[in-house]
Amino acid sequence: MLKVGLTGGIGAGKSEVSRLLVEHGAVLIDADRIAREVVAPGTPGLAAVVDAFGTDVLTADGSLDRPRLGSVVFADPGKLAVLNAIMHPLVGARSRELEAAAAEDAVVVHDVPLLTENGLAPLYDLVIVVDAGPATQLDRLVRLRGMTEDDARARMAAQATREQRRAIADIVIDNDVPLDTLRKRVAEVWDDLARRAHEPRTPPPDGGPRQDGAE
Repeated sequence: MLKVGLTGGIGAGKSEVSRLLVEHGAVLIDADRIAREVVAPGTPGLAAVVDAFGTDVLTADGSLDRPRLGSVVFADPGKLAVLNAIMHPLVGARSRELEAAAAEDAVVVHDVPLLTENGLAPLYDLVIVVDAGPATQLDRLVRLRGMTEDDARARMAAQATREQRRAIADIVIDNDVPLDTLRKRVAEVWDDLARRAHEPRTPPPDGGPRQDGAE
């Protein structure tokens, strides 16, 4: 099994890259999707969020109002840290369950938006960063997701910098490009991942999980 961490700034197009990798045969473990599961109505996760942030973060039907919660935490690093302390253990436990169910020779791609911020790179055999310039990110968030420019900028500022993400990357996928160009790049990356997944690998001297140097 090859464990791949996939990350990128909000609006960089990471979801499109993960979708293309799945088309090639990757097993995707999507942290955002799991994050929704663990705070579904009736879960201990939702109860913990309400305890921390109050019932104002609930919709009329009792489910989590994610936009409202996001507007609260992304403008306040302290509140964001509180939310992360609730969410990360829950998401991590569910991710490990899904990984354990994958085939031994699978390429398992963990789509983790805050991989850089939370120092998670050592958990993976290699890290892929989907990269786009700030102007592209802002345009996508406002035009495609309907965010206000202020909200979009606040969410971008709450994440790691572009340079910090690239510093932990083994592979960088440029997504300031047309879709056809992105498809070709992802196909190249997939060929590399599939080769690595089937190569015999020896654990490094320190016993850590990473097997390869930066590309």
